[in-house]
Amino acid sequence: MVERRTYTAMPAFTGRNVPVTEIAKAMHKDAQYVRVGLQQGAFKFGYAIKLEGSNEYNYYCPDRKVWEEIGYFNAEGKS
Repeated sequence: MVERRTYTAMPAFTGRNVPVTEIAKAMHKDAQYVRVGLQQGAFKFGYAIKLEGSNEYNYYCPDRKVWEEIGYFNAEGKS
């Protein structure tokens, strides 16, 4: 059964980039699992961008999208 939540007020989103490690902890998963999911487009709460000529990805996971997709929000930015 899917848990349904009703919110009377939205969190105070700032556009903070939620670190992959913080998201992984909230999901009870390994950070690499989250990174690969973002790279493959399986997760819709953020973006994985690989710049031309680079072997590394950069990740942007705005706090609002993370909250909308997995229900996690942390106003202080501390995990």
